[in-house]
Amino acid sequence: MIGAVIAMQSEAEILLNEMSVSRYLTVSGKKVYVGTAYGKNVALCVCGVGKVNAALGTQLLVSKFDVEKIINFGVSGGLNASTKLCNVYQISAAVQFDFDLVQLNGGKIGTLNEYSENYLQLNMLNLPFEKRKLGTADRFNDSPADFALLTEELNADIRDMEGAAIVQAAYAAELPVYSIKAISDIAGSGSTTEQFLVNKDKALENLKAVLPQIFDKL
Repeated sequence: MIGAVIAMQSEAEILLNEMSVSRYLTVSGKKVYVGTAYGKNVALCVCGVGKVNAALGTQLLVSKFDVEKIINFGVSGGLNASTKLCNVYQISAAVQFDFDLVQLNGGKIGTLNEYSENYLQLNMLNLPFEKRKLGTADRFNDSPADFALLTEELNADIRDMEGAAIVQAAYAAELPVYSIKAISDIAGSGSTTEQFLVNKDKALENLKAVLPQIFDKL
């Protein structure tokens, strides 16, 4: 079974609209939909925004629904000219840019205590989407300091609030993990909040259009 960990209900709807749901339940406060989509068995968890919610949602699917692989999809923010508004990208690696043990162990920013590298590598699907690196943190802002950290030190292309935490939880469960993101806003192009509100629906429309390709390869 495929485990889909999705932050927001609006993001989940693009799959739920194509899904034959056999069971709907609430587990530990999280909505879970079980059924089939594009010929595959799926358990979809609407986990909520942020890293703790993302990790909880992932572990819930692992522990309660015996999923064999994890996918995360949704909207996210672009950080440089390599990302275009509403385009769809496959995430190749993810880092938690608000995780900082540098003063304690001298490692790179974002390096989890149990790993030696800050970026965790994702599994790749044979899809015609360009690959990008993701930075994740528990904040949505227009902070110049965050932008500098992400682009100058970490060389990230995209940012969100869940992806890298989902990858960490999938690593712990020794499961393959995939992530596909559509760009709703781009840093440095005005308020990211205003861009998000204007572009979210179009980005999700583009993401929905490629779901059949994604699930065909899962």
